[in-house]
Amino acid sequence: MALGSEINFIVCTTYLCSNSSCNLSPQPVVLEKGPYTYRIRYLPKENITFNPNHTASFLLPQGAIFEPSMSVGSEEDKITTLNLAVAGAYSLVPNVLHSVLETMIRTSNSSLFQHRTVKEMLWGYRDPMLKDTVGLFSTYNGTYDGYYTVFSGKDDISKVGMIDRWRGERSLHFWNDKYCDMINGTDASAFAPLLDKKKLIYFFSSDICRSASAQFEASLDLKGIEVYRYTLPPSTLASPTVNPDNRCFCKNPKTTKNCTLAGVLDIGSCQDGRPVYMSLPHFLHGSPSLREDVLGLSPNEEHHNTFLDVEPTTGFTMRFAKRIQVNMMYGPSKVITVLKKVKDYTIFPIVWLNETASLDDQTADMFKNELISRIRTLELIQQVLLGTGVAIFALCLISYCVLRGRNSQSKLA
Repeated sequence: MALGSEINFIVCTTYLCSNSSCNLSPQPVVLEKGPYTYRIRYLPKENITFNPNHTASFLLPQGAIFEPSMSVGSEEDKITTLNLAVAGAYSLVPNVLHSVLETMIRTSNSSLFQHRTVKEMLWGYRDPMLKDTVGLFSTYNGTYDGYYTVFSGKDDISKVGMIDRWRGERSLHFWNDKYCDMINGTDASAFAPLLDKKKLIYFFSSDICRSASAQFEASLDLKGIEVYRYTLPPSTLASPTVNPDNRCFCKNPKTTKNCTLAGVLDIGSCQDGRPVYMSLPHFLHGSPSLREDVLGLSPNEEHHNTFLDVEPTTGFTMRFAKRIQVNMMYGPSKVITVLKKVKDYTIFPIVWLNETASLDDQTADMFKNELISRIRTLELIQQVLLGTGVAIFALCLISYCVLRGRNSQSKLA
């Protein structure tokens, strides 16, 4: 969350299948429909505890409220999208049980693609096949992110905001690898003061179940305040053939073309095995094959990359846009009727999210008046003192030269 931010929003842009008959086409074509905007209810942190080792622990409550005035339509708008239950079951059920899954799909009159309202797809509906609630974010409202334990920076300012533990652990247990399971950096709301453009900044995101870095892109003006813009480099989601550090994020060589697929992150290990893949919108920085399997996508660096605008002196994030796309995977089957025409594993985009916040005018004015003006005053005092010191040194040097000259004349006389 940005310091003193205006209301935070999550803007959801859904993908709907535009084929006349998606269930009969081996290559789906998608169109964007949106935005559907939700105001994030940033409630006060709960269960705050201050620890002896200069850390504080807390829970982050989560909730979202629909904003009709900022949306293209109602939450009741109908879309044609991937059947979450069928795709999820396909991934979880082994091939030897595909005949059982075929019976479940047929008796529940389910298909690979389905008609659902935006509200159902996002927040949940009772699925006829699973006889349970299914939805992308069905467990979001009224839940918590955390438990977080972060450093206060009291003993070391360079550690301020850095995450010490998440859910009581200093590392993750999703990737079965020491490097990929590392919890690095902050939660991206603030970083250590006095940023260096040449250095990466690190943050942990529970949304993608991993830590990541951002690199300096440009200096910008935000309401009269200089900020550094940081963006995600392509290496973040690059294939292990390009970025070997990502090798441990490749969980299934079979569905990722032997770990050569770029631009997607399989987070099934932190989603109870469900075939959920995270990416940037429109598969930005992704392999071309992703956009060949599903037509209608057009990535744009400016509109689809995540960015952080950070004030370099304090390290506070003044504006951000966290952009992620939620995808699910399905594949071919010789037994399941709705999958018989599918030729290869397909990662299908369901929705992309743009979570945004920006410094409000009142806080910007206060920041400029209370902090920047004082910094400039200190800089002026420093310059005055430096100038005074130089002047005094010059006077001393002149006096020394004059006295030395007089002494030389006295000796000659």
